[in-house]
Amino acid sequence: MKTSAEKFYTADPWLAPFIAKIDEIISKCQAKEHKLAGKGSLQEFAMGHFYYGLHRENERWIFREWAPNATDIYLKGTFTGWKEKPEFRLQRINQYGDWELSLPMQAMNHGDLYKLCIHWHGGKGERIPSYANRVVQDDRTKIFSAQVWISAEQYKWQIENFVSAATTPVIYEAHVGMSTSLEKTGTYREFTENIIPIIARAGYNTVQLMAIQEHPFYGSFGYHVSSFFAASSRFGTPEELKELIDTAHKAGLRVIMDLVHSHSVKNVNEGLGLFDGSPGQYFHTDNRRNHIAWDSLCFDYGKDNVIHFLLSNCRYWLEEYKFDGFRFDGITSMIYYDHGLGKNFTSYSEYFDGGQDVDALIYLYLANKLIHEYRPHSISIAEEMSGMPGLAAETSKKGYGFDYRLSMGVPDFWIKLVKETFDENWDMGHLMHELTQHRPEEKIISYCESHDQALVGDKTLIFRMIDSEMYTGMLKSHHSFVIDRGIALHKMIRLLTFSTAAGGYLNFMGNEFGHPEWIDFPREGNNWSYKYARRQWQLLENGDLKYQSLAGFDRQMTKLQHDFRVLDDLYITRITENTHDKIIAFTRGDLLFVFNFHPSRSFTDYGIPVKGKFRVIIDSDDPAFGGFDRIDRKSIYTSVRKAERAALNAPFQLYLYLPSRTAIVFKREDIMKATEI
Repeated sequence: MKTSAEKFYTADPWLAPFIAKIDEIISKCQAKEHKLAGKGSLQEFAMGHFYYGLHRENERWIFREWAPNATDIYLKGTFTGWKEKPEFRLQRINQYGDWELSLPMQAMNHGDLYKLCIHWHGGKGERIPSYANRVVQDDRTKIFSAQVWISAEQYKWQIENFVSAATTPVIYEAHVGMSTSLEKTGTYREFTENIIPIIARAGYNTVQLMAIQEHPFYGSFGYHVSSFFAASSRFGTPEELKELIDTAHKAGLRVIMDLVHSHSVKNVNEGLGLFDGSPGQYFHTDNRRNHIAWDSLCFDYGKDNVIHFLLSNCRYWLEEYKFDGFRFDGITSMIYYDHGLGKNFTSYSEYFDGGQDVDALIYLYLANKLIHEYRPHSISIAEEMSGMPGLAAETSKKGYGFDYRLSMGVPDFWIKLVKETFDENWDMGHLMHELTQHRPEEKIISYCESHDQALVGDKTLIFRMIDSEMYTGMLKSHHSFVIDRGIALHKMIRLLTFSTAAGGYLNFMGNEFGHPEWIDFPREGNNWSYKYARRQWQLLENGDLKYQSLAGFDRQMTKLQHDFRVLDDLYITRITENTHDKIIAFTRGDLLFVFNFHPSRSFTDYGIPVKGKFRVIIDSDDPAFGGFDRIDRKSIYTSVRKAERAALNAPFQLYLYLPSRTAIVFKREDIMKATEI
C-alpha cells in the first residue's frame, strides 16, 4: 500500500477537499491501462503503425485500414490510373471494421501516389489512409496524396540510443520552414547544415521542432494536423528529418517535437473528420465536435480505438525518428469541456466542478506512461495554462505524468507589463511572484516569449519596446533613449526569467538576438509573401549591429546551466525585492543574481544582505553585450558587518555599485574565513 508521502496532493493542503475526486480519476486511469494492456504493456498495445497502413510482408504489399462504417474500399493511385480496379479492392476481415489488401511487389513502386476510395451507405469519398507515413502535395493542383516510400537504403543512424547529458531542458523552439533567411520554405537539410550549429553554439541543449506532422495549410504553424504519422514533406524526405535528428544528437542536443493530439483539421479529403462517412469514427458527434476557437475537430478520447491510434502515434515518433520526447499542444483545451475558455481558474473548485473531460485526462495519463515506458530518458511537456493539479506529477504519485508544464502566464505577464506599465512603475514583489509561482509538485518551463508572441498582429518584446527605431537604430555606434532602454530591458527580462525558472527555459528561434518584426506566413492577404515567414540570420552575423551583442549575452546566460546547473534546483532564495529602488536580489546555488530595474538611478554601496565572497561572472552592462562598462569585473566582493564594530551577530551586507537598468550575476568564491568575520 502506498503511503501518503507518495501522493502529490499531500504537498498542497488546499487539495484536501478534492482528494476523493483525484483518487477516483486516477483509479479510472489505472483501470483503462489494465483493460488496454492486459498482462502486457502499453508499448505492446501501441503498435497500430505496424499493423495498419502500407507494409512489405513476405515479399508482398499488405495494406490495412480501420473503417467500421465502410461498405467497400478500393486502393487507387498512379498504378491504377486513379481508377477503382477489382484487384485493388480491400476485404473486410473482422467485425471491428478492419480491411485488408494483399498485392504482389510489382503492383506498386517507390514514389507512386495513392489514396483510398471509401464507400458507405449513401456516399463515397477519396481519403488519405489514416496511418500514411508519407503525404505529398501536387505543386500544380495543390491536392494531397499518400506516397509509397520505400527508400533504396534505410537511414543508418550514427547514434542509435542517444541519451542527453542535460539535466534540465534549455529549449530552442524552432520551425524548419521559416528557419531560412531566404523568402521561401526552408528544408530539413538546410536546418541540419545551418541551424543546428547555431543552436549548439548558443548554448541550448534541446531543440523543439514545430509543424512536423503533416498539415494542409502552411500558415497553421502545424497545429491543424491531417496526417498524424507523416512527417511534413514540404520540408523534405523522412531520411532528411532523421539526418537532422541524428546530427542534433551528435551535437549533444535532444530533439522533441510539438505533438498535436488536442484536435484535428476539418479538411475532409485530407483529414479524418468523415473518414469512413461517419462523423463519430474519431471525433465527438454532439456539440463537442467542433472546437469553437480553433475551427477544428475534437477527438473522442473515450473510444479505445482513438486511444490506440494516438498512443501508437506517440510510439511511432519515438521509434521511427528517435525523437526524445514531446511538447503536447493544447492540453487545457483537451481537459475541460469548455476548452478552458470560460474560466479564470481563481478557485480550486474550478479544477473539479464536473467540467473536466475525464476521458482526456485518462488518455494523457496513458500517453505519459507509454512515453516513459518506451523511452525512459524522454521528456514530456504540457502546454497547459490552467494549472491543473497533478498534471506535471509522476503517475506513481497519482499524477498524470508530464515532466514539465509550460508556464504560459509568464509571457502574457511580460507583454502586459511592457505594454501597459512604464518600467519606473513596475512592482518588484509582484514581478517575482509571477515568475516564481508554480504548484509544489510540478516543474515548469519558463519563457518570456515563444512563437505565440511573435505572430502577425502582435509584437515581440523587443519590437514592442523599440518599434520603428529597430529599422534605423541598431548600429552599435548609435544610441538613443528608446534603443538603449529596449536593449537593456531585453537582456534583463530574459536573464530574470531564465534564472527564476523552476524546471527549464524556452526561447523561440531568433528571439535570443532580438529578431525584429513579426511572423506572417504566406496567405492571400499578404499576396503569398514569405517576407515575414523567415529568420534574418544576416542581422546576427553583422558585427556592426547590436543583434550580435544580444546573442552574446544570451549565450552567456544559457552557459550558466551548462557550467553551474543553476536550474536543477527548483527553488531560489529570495533576498531583496525593493519596489522603490527597483532592486531584486536572490541566490540560486552558488550564484547571486542582482537586478537594478531603475530607469535612471544608479546606486553606490547598495547593501545586499548576504554573506560570502563573490566575483562577477556576467553583467548586462558589459560592452561586449551592448552595455556601458560601469562595473568592476575584476574585484572580489566581500560581505562585511552592517555597522562598524558591530556585535558578533550583526547581519552581513554585500555592498555593491548597481548601475541603472543592469543585471549582475556573481559566483560565490568560498566560505569566509573566521578572521574575516
